[in-house]
Amino acid sequence: VQLQASGGGLVQPGGSLRVSCAASGVSFGQYSLAWFRQAPGKEREFVAAISWKSSTYYADSIKGRFSISRDNAKKMVFLQMNSLKSEDTAVYYCAGSERGATMLSGWYEDWGQGTLVTVSS
Repeated sequence: VQLQASGGGLVQPGGSLRVSCAASGVSFGQYSLAWFRQAPGKEREFVAAISWKSSTYYADSIKGRFSISRDNAKKMVFLQMNSLKSEDTAVYYCAGSERGATMLSGWYEDWGQGTLVTVSS
């Protein structure tokens, strides 16, 4: 299984950005995915998850601002981030599992390399 995250960059506070993750080597329709992030000097934290049935889960810190979605035909998962704040600055990682979706990082068997999102004026 390979997960390739992309779409990170520099964005101003209040702006929007969409990060993407492409999966290969997996039966995508039965695959659940999540986004985690790790800010400098902090532990990795859960952001959002989407199950193979498209049920979604969000961390309280980003609820109402971020949205996770998936495109099974393209084997991709997206994280739309709106109203970005400086505290959203982090490396964003996509993770996947054939066992379902949770908020626990240890649950996921597969991880991408991460994409850096910087929110700054």
